[in-house]
Parts: sequence; C-alpha cells; structure tokens
Amino acid sequence: MFFTIFESMENASIISVLGIIIVLLFLFFSVFLCTVKTEKKLSNYLLASFLIIIAIDVSVFFYIGFIELPLTIEMLRIQISNFKDPLLFLYILSIIYSNFKLKKIHLVHALPWLIDIIVLMPNFFMADDSAKREFLNNYNQTTEGYFLGVFGYLLSLAYFLAEIYYVIRYRKLLLENYTDKNTFKNYNWLKQLLILLTIGQFLTIVKNVSRDYYSSEHTDVLRIITLLFGVFFIFWLVFKALNSPRLFRGIDVDLKASKEIQKEVNIDNKTDQQITLLKNYMDEEEPYLNPSLTIRNLALQMELPMRELSVLINQNLNQHFFDFVNVYRINKAKEVLSNPSKKELTVLEILYDVGFNSKSSFNTAFKKHTGTTPTQFRKLALNQ
Repeated sequence: MFFTIFESMENASIISVLGIIIVLLFLFFSVFLCTVKTEKKLSNYLLASFLIIIAIDVSVFFYIGFIELPLTIEMLRIQISNFKDPLLFLYILSIIYSNFKLKKIHLVHALPWLIDIIVLMPNFFMADDSAKREFLNNYNQTTEGYFLGVFGYLLSLAYFLAEIYYVIRYRKLLLENYTDKNTFKNYNWLKQLLILLTIGQFLTIVKNVSRDYYSSEHTDVLRIITLLFGVFFIFWLVFKALNSPRLFRGIDVDLKASKEIQKEVNIDNKTDQQITLLKNYMDEEEPYLNPSLTIRNLALQMELPMRELSVLINQNLNQHFFDFVNVYRINKAKEVLSNPSKKELTVLEILYDVGFNSKSSFNTAFKKHTGTTPTQFRKLALNQ
C-alpha cells in the first residue's frame, strides 16, 4: 500500500516536471519563431500559435497544484485546443504555397470552437458556480462532454486527411514541375512533422482512453511516455531550426497537377508532333544540364504553353517531369562514364556536368535507371 502511494507520488512529480519543461521549451521556441528574421513570417506565427496552444494544454499537468483558475477560464482553456488542428492545417498550406495569405474565409476554422461554446452554453456558461464545478468534475460523463469528444476526434481525423491530401499533392506538383532535389526539402519537413504529430496524437488518444479502463498508475505511466515524446518533439524542432535556418520556400499557388490541367486543355490532335518536338529539343539543346530546370523554364525555352507541356510530359509520356529530365541526365552520364578519353573525370565532376547538384541524388537516380552505381557502371563499360 505504502509503495503504491509512493510510486503514485513519484509519477505525479515526474509528470509535473516534464510538463514544466515542455511548456517552457515550447514557449521559448515560439518566441524564437516570432522574432527571428524571415520572409515567411506568417508560417512562423502559425506554427508558434500551434505550439503555444499545445503548451496551454500541457500546463494542466502542473499548474493545478499551485493555482485554481476561475471555472469559466478553465473551460475556455480546455476548449482552446480546438484551434490546434486548424492552425496546423493553415501552417502546412503556408509552407506549400509561397504567396499564402490569411483571408476572411479562413475564419471558418473557428467554427468548431464556436460550436463547442454554444453546446456548453446552457449547462455550463449560463449555470451558477456550483453547477459549473459539478459539470467540470464530471465533464467526460456529461452528454455535452461525450458529444464534443466524439466531434473533436472526427474533426481531427478530417483535418489529418486534408493535411495528408495536400502534402501528397505537394509532392506530385514538385515531381511534375521541378528537377532540383533541394525543392523537396519542404516536402520532407512536412512529411516528418506529420509523422511525429501523428505519433503524439496516437499516444494522447491511448492515454485518454486508458483513464476509463485502467488504474491511475497505468494512466500516469502513459502520461509520462506522452510527455517524454513531447520533450523529444521540441528538441527535434530545435534541431531542424538549427539545420535549416532559412525558413522554407513554397510553390506557386497557381500550379495545378497535370491531371487537373488535362481536363481544361485538349492537345490530343497534336500530341505526336509535340512529343517529337520535345525529344528533339532535349537531344539537341540539352536543357537538362541546368540543375535548376523547371517545367516553366523548359516551356519558355521551347515557346510552348506551360500547361500543355505539363500534360504532355506528365500524362501523355506517363512520366513525372522530375524522372523525365533525370533520364536524359543519366543517359548523358552513361556516355561520359563509358568514354575512355574521359576516364580522368571523377564521378563528382560528371554529376555536376550532367545537371545534378548532389552526389546522393545522382547515385539514387543512376541506380534506379541502370541497376548499378556510377562507379560499377564505369568499371564494366571500360573493361569491355
């Protein structure tokens, strides 16, 4: 009995300490985001707001031992978590699109919070203090609490699916319009962010569900695991900030996927002619040697509408622009690697000459298209 009480007190202390650490680190990083000089201030403000709301959520693990908030303020603190999903969603959009701006239409994301307040109005906000206290103490057992809990989970799922859709679409747009691997940094960042936040959300849901089925000791252990993950998450954010001091560039908001463009553009009657023109231009002018080549650049050089060129490559040739250009770069590299008169050139020199800007992206693309590394290919070619 004594050991159980001691263990419970020890867990409570660990939870309080971890909660304080997370809140301080989240707030500190939020201040950094809001004060650092960057062209994408809106993205930083949105991410900072998201982190601040998480900090407000986590603060419940320690502040209740020191202060007692007015009941109305405590309920508003609970319901402010409704802004987490909209803020993360808007942050993702602000990273993806270079000219993203907040508009009046985005106020629709405040509707879930407003719905919560309306639902709670009769039996909480308009009730006296004793009724409010009883309502808060039994919040999860009330009809309103149950409804808002289910509503919140469904809403979080809807936002999560929307975020996945936009991040996948973002990758598709990058593949269809760019060849520079550096343009994928934003995509990789968002993908990693979503994975970690999904893990955090899963841990939170498991912890919340455990309250109804397991002892408080088991729930405390899950709380500690969730908070430890929160500490890891904030350190990961700091690490990312240190390694990517320039906040991210986005793509043009006007860009559409080639499937979307195909519905608006009809080039079937001149497809073969344009494919021949495209291939001849690639062979003769070698535009792929430019490591920063985009589909917009190529369309300007060929004096073709960008939308038609996008459909031509990404749909009619069934290749992403990224892969289409890399095939030419790899074929050029194969010519150089198999040329005995150029055996003095290093692989690093060759990859830059043919349009790649990093060894890792060159090796990955080369192995994808040939099944061997550049060094292995050269040895086989020169020994024949």
